[in-house]
Amino acid sequence: MEPLQIFPHLNAILNGLSGIFLIAGFFFIITKRVHAHRFCMLTASIVSTLFLICYLTFHVIRTYAFGLGPTKFTGEGLARPIYFTILTSHTILAALVTPFVILTLWRGLKGQFEKHRKIARLVFPVWLYVSITGVVVYLMLYQLYPAQ
Repeated sequence: MEPLQIFPHLNAILNGLSGIFLIAGFFFIITKRVHAHRFCMLTASIVSTLFLICYLTFHVIRTYAFGLGPTKFTGEGLARPIYFTILTSHTILAALVTPFVILTLWRGLKGQFEKHRKIARLVFPVWLYVSITGVVVYLMLYQLYPAQ
């Protein structure tokens, strides 16, 4: 199962990069640098798509090729409810925000800037939260409390 071990690290890097591009894109739009904003938001979308592909690939291979279940969280005490609260909110919000990210991107690319701005104000913080909590889940699951 050695080749699979790269996936969690890659997924965390992709989540982190997405968050960095989101923050940069936000900075660029508030400083009215529209082209830089567009570049960052398109890049964040591409990186997030790559994350989703890698994440699904990892879990499909892990489940169907190796017959393994999900990675077990080994933390104890207060770490457990903290981890599962973060994981649950991350998972639910990631699933819910995805179509809205696509809609926001579509409106921006089509020049529907007023509609784009209205939805982006709601989508941006949720997408950023999902990116950040993805890294936190990785740190807790693979770095702070790794399975033995």
